[in-house]
Amino acid sequence: MNETFEPLRGDEAVAAVRAVVVGIPPGAVLSYGDVAELAGLGTPRLAARIMASGKLGRGTPWWRVVRADGTLPDHLQITARERYEREGTPLRDTRAHWAQVDVRRARWAEPVQYSGGPATSKNEPRGSNARPVRRS
Repeated sequence: MNETFEPLRGDEAVAAVRAVVVGIPPGAVLSYGDVAELAGLGTPRLAARIMASGKLGRGTPWWRVVRADGTLPDHLQITARERYEREGTPLRDTRAHWAQVDVRRARWAEPVQYSGGPATSKNEPRGSNARPVRRS
């Protein structure tokens, strides 16, 4: 059987990104690429566009999703740094950025892959098919 991967789009993609992002624990981060993979999207750019759209709603911990190098867009760095310090997120010393996460130390080691169903308000994906995914 030859199955092809069909990435999520529209409201399903937004729900999938939200479920992944709200599940990231304080002090940990994922890259846009990680979020795209776990949410079943085609590309990290789609995850970034969804996050930038404001469709994820209030209370979504947007600062826990960073570029692969541990940075965020310049206009978000000051607010994010305050949150990183409050949560104890490992940061790198750099003159180039106000806030740069040490992704090697802060990357969430055991994210949960989205598999349908709405996210709960307790920062956990919901649905009978939600399953932990071990990542190395």
